[in-house]
Amino acid sequence: MRDEVIAFKRERILEEAAAAFYEHGYQGTTLEAVATRLGVTKPFIYYHFRNKAEILSEICRRGITEAVAALDAAQAAEGTPDQRLAAAIEAITRTVLEQQAYTAIYFREEKNYPADDAVELNRRRKAFDHKLSALLEEGVAAGVFEIEDVRLTALAIGGMISWAFTWYNPQGRLSTAEICRRMAGLVLRMVRRPE
Repeated sequence: MRDEVIAFKRERILEEAAAAFYEHGYQGTTLEAVATRLGVTKPFIYYHFRNKAEILSEICRRGITEAVAALDAAQAAEGTPDQRLAAAIEAITRTVLEQQAYTAIYFREEKNYPADDAVELNRRRKAFDHKLSALLEEGVAAGVFEIEDVRLTALAIGGMISWAFTWYNPQGRLSTAEICRRMAGLVLRMVRRPE
């Protein structure tokens, strides 16, 4: 029970810090401001995190970890390469949209990553690119996809999905599920071998 309470408190700190970083930027946000949003004192935050940089790193780690997990699940799943790719694209897009502030912070605040965390986050980003490339290569090998440059295509797909944080509106005309489905359709049209 104690661990659950600690996890809940950490999660609340991350949520409020992410909202503040999203609205005011990392440099424009103090831990005092985060504490005020939470209705707690700064020592409460310092009990759970060493400093503001650790909070930033944890926020940035979230989305990329979930995106890599979606690709791992797609690689392990049953189904044709196009079915597995579509499932991965939908899951990754959902992560980007549902964690819009976290995704924005990941890209906007890269210059503020602590050095050690920057190395780790870069490693995870490369793992994402590699796993997406591997999924595309499977489709090429199976004769389902026609791709001239797998690496470039993986980067283009990743960029298209990631950049959705800039235009996504939760109250927009399309639901999150519909956007995810349509993004998967766009990607499949990009890579499928013409019939």
